[in-house]
Amino acid sequence: MARPPLQKKLGACGMNSFLAAIHIARKQLALDDETYRAKLEVITGKTSTKDMTEAERERVLQVFFKDGSRPKSNRRADGRLKLSGKYAGKLQALWISAWNLGIVQNRDDAALVKFAERQTGIEHVRFLRNAADARKAVEALKGWIARVGGVDWSDIEIMSDYARADGFKIAWAQWLKLGGNANANSVGEFHAVVLQLTDTTVELCDRRDWQTVMNELGKRIRGRKAGA
Repeated sequence: MARPPLQKKLGACGMNSFLAAIHIARKQLALDDETYRAKLEVITGKTSTKDMTEAERERVLQVFFKDGSRPKSNRRADGRLKLSGKYAGKLQALWISAWNLGIVQNRDDAALVKFAERQTGIEHVRFLRNAADARKAVEALKGWIARVGGVDWSDIEIMSDYARADGFKIAWAQWLKLGGNANANSVGEFHAVVLQLTDTTVELCDRRDWQTVMNELGKRIRGRKAGA
């Protein structure tokens, strides 16, 4: 099934962002008006972005990226890639989880992009903005984290509500990597660590609490690997 135009998903804000990105790319590629409009016609059959659908504008931007353009907003002050787009936050959170599990050595966004593009065959300009492509990238990341990091994403009916949180699932996988297990003593120790780090019981932990736990356990995992 063909993907719906991004204009329906992003609205006027999405349209303006693509037009602005194309304008920046044109400047970076130093395209004069004649060359610019000729390229537009080759890519979409149209000579003006105003007449294009969002899918066509996206196609133009992808070609300009391949030609060597990169919007300045895609780079941090130190030159590292900075992701933006509707689904960047979810993907970055998963990537940091993988880093905290000790299964990636580079937490930078550029490493995330390379992994997701390699696993999905989809350019990041698409999976950061389009829902269907984002799902593929998210599922690829979650599948890899499950296989290599030991995270069990499944939910079962008897599971406590707090155990359904992604933060708990990742933190528990970290605990197992640090030598914990499912016996009562180890579970009790895990609960005690969570309480110590967050001043909150596992039953009441929210997303920010679990992030605190994951970050601390991640330091312990990386410390063990460094000392190995």
